[in-house]
Amino acid sequence: MARKGGGFFGWLASRSTRRAIVALVVFVVLWEIGSRSKQWLGFEMPWVSKVPPPSSVVVAWSGLVGDLGYWQSWLMSGMRVLSGFFAAMVVGIPLGLAMAVSRTFHGVAFPTFEVLRPIPPLAWVPASIIFWPTQELSIAFVTFLGAFYTIVLNVVGGARSIDVRYFQAAQAMGSSQWDIFRRVVLPATLPSIIVGAAVGMGITWEVVVAAEMISGGGSQMGGAGGGLGFFIWNSYLGGSYQQIVVGMISIGIAGFLCSEALRHLGGYLTPWQKRR
Repeated sequence: MARKGGGFFGWLASRSTRRAIVALVVFVVLWEIGSRSKQWLGFEMPWVSKVPPPSSVVVAWSGLVGDLGYWQSWLMSGMRVLSGFFAAMVVGIPLGLAMAVSRTFHGVAFPTFEVLRPIPPLAWVPASIIFWPTQELSIAFVTFLGAFYTIVLNVVGGARSIDVRYFQAAQAMGSSQWDIFRRVVLPATLPSIIVGAAVGMGITWEVVVAAEMISGGGSQMGGAGGGLGFFIWNSYLGGSYQQIVVGMISIGIAGFLCSEALRHLGGYLTPWQKRR
C-alpha cells in the first residue's frame, strides 16, 4: 500500500517510524531499569547496572549543549570523516572500476589489494604517525583506509555482477567501449557504489573515534575540541561516565545522519531501485 501523505508528517505517521519510536522507548526504559536495578529491584543486573542511567545522561547532555568545546568535537570529527571518506571515494571508485573492466589490471592490482585489505585500519595508526608529518594527516589517512576497501570491493562486485547480455546487446547495436562503460557499466554499478559508500561511512566513524583516542585528538583546539573520540577519552580520564555515554550516542547520531544522507542521495541517483 502506498504511504499516505508526504514529507515529514508522512514519514512520522508511517508504520516503520512508529515501530522505531516504540523500540527506542522500550530500550530506554529497560536501560533505566537495568541501571537502577539495585535501587529499584534490590539486586544488580550484570553489566547494565554499571552504565549510567539515561536520565543522568540527559542531564549531563543538557549541560553540554551550551559548551562550545562539545560542538567543536562534532566539527573536528565530522571534518576528518568527510575528508577521509571523500578521498576514499575519489581513489576507490576509479580503482574498483578499473579492476572490474580490465582483467590485466585486476590480475596486477587485486593480489596486493587483498594482502593489504585484512589489515585493520587501526593497525596503521603507529605507522601513519611515523610516516605522515602531522597527526591530523595521520588521522585522515586512517579514516581513508576505513572506507577505501569497502568501497573498492562493492564497486568490483557490482560491476562484475552485470548480466553479460547487456554487453552483447550494446555491442550488437554498435556501441563503443566508452558508450558501454558510460551507459551500461556505470549505471549498473551505481547501486553498489551507494551501498559501499553507506557502509564505508559507518566504518569511518568507528575508525576516526579510535584514532582520535590513540593520537590524542590530533591538532586539537584545546580540551574537548580534539574530536568526539578525544572527548570520550577525556571524559573517561575525568571520571565523567555520563559524558562518555553522551559521546557514544553523539557518534551514533552522527553516523546515522551521514549514512541516511547517503541513502537518500542514492535514492535520488538510482530512482529505478525504489520499491513501490
